[in-house]
Amino acid sequence: MSLLEIENLSVSFLTAGGQFKAVDGVTLNVNPGEIVSIVGESGSGKSVAMLALMGLLPWTATVTADVLRFDGRDMLTMDTKQMRSIIGCELTMIFQEPMTSLNPCFTVGFQLTESLKVHKNMNRKDRYARALELLELVGIPEPKKRLSAFPHQLSGGMSQRVMIAMAISCNPRLLIADEPTTALDVTIQAQILDLLLKLQDEQNMALILITHDMGVVAETAERVVVQYAGQQVEKQHVKGLFTDPHHPYTAALLASLPERSNAKILPSILGVVPGQFDRPEGCLFSPRCSFVTELCRTTPPKAADEKVGRALCHYPLLDGKPIGHPENKGVAA
Repeated sequence: MSLLEIENLSVSFLTAGGQFKAVDGVTLNVNPGEIVSIVGESGSGKSVAMLALMGLLPWTATVTADVLRFDGRDMLTMDTKQMRSIIGCELTMIFQEPMTSLNPCFTVGFQLTESLKVHKNMNRKDRYARALELLELVGIPEPKKRLSAFPHQLSGGMSQRVMIAMAISCNPRLLIADEPTTALDVTIQAQILDLLLKLQDEQNMALILITHDMGVVAETAERVVVQYAGQQVEKQHVKGLFTDPHHPYTAALLASLPERSNAKILPSILGVVPGQFDRPEGCLFSPRCSFVTELCRTTPPKAADEKVGRALCHYPLLDGKPIGHPENKGVAA
């Protein structure tokens, strides 16, 4: 049985211009101990979908889903007390920008032991001992000294390690890591990723890794979900995604990687992700797609079958060629 089951998750925000659908029909299953990556450009709804799962969106958000289940428990019918028993304990999240995620008014020790007090009902001595153990586990030197430090006294790498320590403090069954290496230098990025994978393996913890870095995906994930403008456009195992992408957006993302290009000028995807007021009538990727036809511009596509990664495209790619395309141009660039 899947640890996490999400079907047809949608999130809309109330704005001055009306309702804006930031997440549109996301479906995701995660098995115990599995690493799943969600990739896409900024504005593709990756973080919003997971924040909706965590119940951390503002009052302006409207969240709907056909299924939202964790470990067989229906999260759609849970009351606040039941949700709080799961969130922060069995289901945790590492947020973007660790320097702003920690509360500047409280010490590292206070913030690190808060969840232990709420979820594990530990006494002060045991909480302190567990906090020291966690800081040592994530590789922070002089852990006793760091417990009494405030967030502004920590570097970006140390702040991220503290966030990881907080997230794993109650031995979660599923950890969501939202761009865990953002704003960190390359050396620290590698250390943080190695740490997450080490903890995931040792604790048999499921991991959802949100990123726009395809290199990170190739090194860490087992399955990949590609999102664009709030929609899931492709799902594949990581090896299949890199060898034979089925959605033109995925193919264009991979073509823009320096290590996959021999051109003097690196290929790029022209245009931007559509917002609230410039969403196309048909396929949301149609203004930027190499294979666009009038059908793409006027009619929203339906998800294809498993053979082509459930690609949300009228002409999904197979071996680099768009199936059923009137011109069958070849490989996307």
